[in-house]
Formats: sequence, C-alpha cells, structure tokens
Amino acid sequence: MSINKPGSSLFHLLLLAIFLFQAGCATIPDSVQVEKPVFPPPPDQPRFHYQQSLISSADVEQEGKEAAFKRLITGQARTGFGMGKPFAVSVHQGRVFVSDTQQRKVHAFDKREGRYFEIGTTPPGELSKPMGLDVDRDGNLYVCDASMKRVVVFDRDGNYLRTLGHRDLFSRPAGLAVDPDGKKVFVVDTGGVSSDWHRVVVLDAQTGEFLYNISQRGSGEGELNLPRDAVIAADGNLYVVDGGNFRIQVFSQQGEFIRSFGDIGRRGGQFSRPKGIGSDKDGNIYVSDAAFGNFQIFNPAGQLLLAVGRRDSRAGPANFMLPAGLDVDEDGRVYMVDQYFRKVDVFRPASITEEQGFFGLPRPAENE
Repeated sequence: MSINKPGSSLFHLLLLAIFLFQAGCATIPDSVQVEKPVFPPPPDQPRFHYQQSLISSADVEQEGKEAAFKRLITGQARTGFGMGKPFAVSVHQGRVFVSDTQQRKVHAFDKREGRYFEIGTTPPGELSKPMGLDVDRDGNLYVCDASMKRVVVFDRDGNYLRTLGHRDLFSRPAGLAVDPDGKKVFVVDTGGVSSDWHRVVVLDAQTGEFLYNISQRGSGEGELNLPRDAVIAADGNLYVVDGGNFRIQVFSQQGEFIRSFGDIGRRGGQFSRPKGIGSDKDGNIYVSDAAFGNFQIFNPAGQLLLAVGRRDSRAGPANFMLPAGLDVDEDGRVYMVDQYFRKVDVFRPASITEEQGFFGLPRPAENE
C-alpha cells in the first residue's frame, strides 16, 4: 500500500504524528489504558489509589518528541533497564532507590527529573549483595550489604561516602534504619538456626563505631527471632519486624522494650510472612506480608486500619506474589517491592492527586 495516498490509513497516521511533532507534544497516548484499583474498593470511600509501577528506567526517563515520533513510525516499544531481584526500597523527595540482590546494585528512579542511574557498581563503594536501604533527612543513602557484612553510605547522587561496620559485628545483616539526623544506624541482624545473633546492632552513622546491641534471641517480650527489617517512626521509636515471632516489636532508640502487636494467623491484623516496614508522618505503621500479597496499615497502637494489594499469580496493578520491602515518602505515597514481578508499585493517598507532591508530574523534556 502506498503511504502517500490520501485514503491510506498509514497516511493519516503519519499526518497525526507530524502534527504532534510540530506541536511539541512528546507524549504519545498508550493504546491500552491500565485500570487503577483503589483501596478499599467501592462502595467504601477510597483511601489509597494505585498510581503506577516502576519496572524499568523507561518508567521515569523522559522521551523526547523525536524519539516518540520514531517509535510511532517504526512501531517499536519503549525499552529500559529493568531489575533482576529487587529487595528493598527507600525514597527521598521523589527519588526512589531500589536494592537489587541479583544485579548487585541499587537502582535510582527519579520521575521528577526524568532520570535513572545506578549505584554501587564501582569501587570503593562496589556492592555484593545489597539488601536493606534507608535515607536520612539529607537524602544520603545507607545500604546494607549482606555478603560483605557492612553498611555502605552514598550521597543522594550515588557518590560513595564511607563504609560502616565489619564482618565480626554481624551474622546475617538484612535490614536497616537510620535516624533522620543521620547520627545512628540500626542494622537488623537476622541470625539463623545456628546463631544467637537475632538482634539490632547500633552504629555511629558517621564513624561506624559500634555503640550497642538491642535485644537477643527468644520469644518473650523484647526478644527477637529472625528479625527482618526496621523503621524509626514519627514518635522516634524503633519498630522491628520480628519475623519468626510473627509480630512487630517496638523499642526506644536506646533499646528499651515498649510494646508489641500482631500474631500468627490468616486474618487481617495478623501476620504470616512479614517482611518490610515503613511509617508515615502520622506514625501509622505499614507492614508487607509475602504470604498475604499485600501491606497492612496499623495505627501507632497496633490497630489495623486497612490492607492494600492482593495475592495474584497474574502480573497487574496491585497484584503481588512475593512482596518484600516498602517505604512511605514525605507525601504519604507508599512504594512496595515485588520480587516475583520485579517491580515497585506506587500508591497515593486519596488526599493528593497524581500530579501533587515530589512524585508528581515530571519536568518538561529539554528538547520539547
């Protein structure tokens, strides 16, 4: 078929593409619209909306009008750098950091700046098995390297700053939390069957000096069994995922036991395989569960408020098979990793629109 005949459908498509190109519009509408689930579902009033998934660099990198025009003509799909086995996520002012234990690096997605880059791929900050992540108030990134048994610190742009800790301090370090001022790092040591080091190791965040341990192995109040992750909540206390005891334990930053909530079970408010933990500015606690395929939201007293997500073997928005880490940003958006689908799903609270906040609309592309 000739493309220069006025009756040709391809001719009309080219005319449309040229019009969009000349108008400076770099966004080509997708042919398939993704249904965006809400939680709780109707008829209840929505409290969280699924916003989008981060799967590859193409989900944040901006596409100029020339590239969009070329794809429209050739029929090519957008491609990007994807994740191998994502584990944890931490967010600072819209910049999303995701550890990848298979690719041995941290992915950085910045939707507002339309930028993607990688962290920990070269010495002296080269990573072996990055797992737990957290950021301080300035956006400095703290990475728990499980294989090297240390914490590696980078600035917000991925430049290496320093290394904290050493092999003699840990058995199986997995998660971590840093206080907002960047003074202390709380490293979750998961331990194992043959180890009694089921605890939280506290280090000076600047010098790496060992300060003290929190807790010990056991099932009593204040004791831990296979801890997974931790977060410092708005009340200043340390909330620890006590995986082997199927509960959340709360300590002061000095290590004093305060309270716990949760137990083993399949009902809402219980846990089966709790993994990641986060907290919002109101002190609510968010806990992912690999068996439930969701995250549950609790108030500071440990009362269940809402469950978000669903277990499903089919890829799709808010569908999870192996959820792991999660984080809550400054605007209340929740980011949860799924290792099976190799993605991070982003949920926004109903109080803001998709355009509002740090993870809102991207800046215009330079060539528009």
